[in-house]
Amino acid sequence: QVQLGESGGGLVQTGGSLRLSCAASGRTFSSYIMGWFRQAPGKEREFVAAMRWSADLTYYADSVKGRFTISRDNALNTVYLSMKSLMPEDTAVYYCANRLSPTFYFRDYSRYDYWGQGTQVTVSS
Repeated sequence: QVQLGESGGGLVQTGGSLRLSCAASGRTFSSYIMGWFRQAPGKEREFVAAMRWSADLTYYADSVKGRFTISRDNALNTVYLSMKSLMPEDTAVYYCANRLSPTFYFRDYSRYDYWGQGTQVTVSS
């Protein structure tokens, strides 16, 4: 079992920045990849970014590349999503997710094993 908890969401103006945190506990040592997804009202959950748990490999959706950065602190078992140049279209509930076994389809939310409760990010225009 892996438990995930997000924090750091909030209300920010266009062009602003936020850093989301995802604290992981449990069987994190056997994790393969950590991902960030987001879901806006009436839309499907979409991939934002992902990071291999034990390798310096990161992946981003085209819509956030250059603006968002995924990183981790192994000592704290925490994964971060640093977001800058935020736009109203970034408004969504942001979720972190964990998958234990290797997959090529890490951009597919259905491939993940564990999820956090989500944190709301609202970008005002």
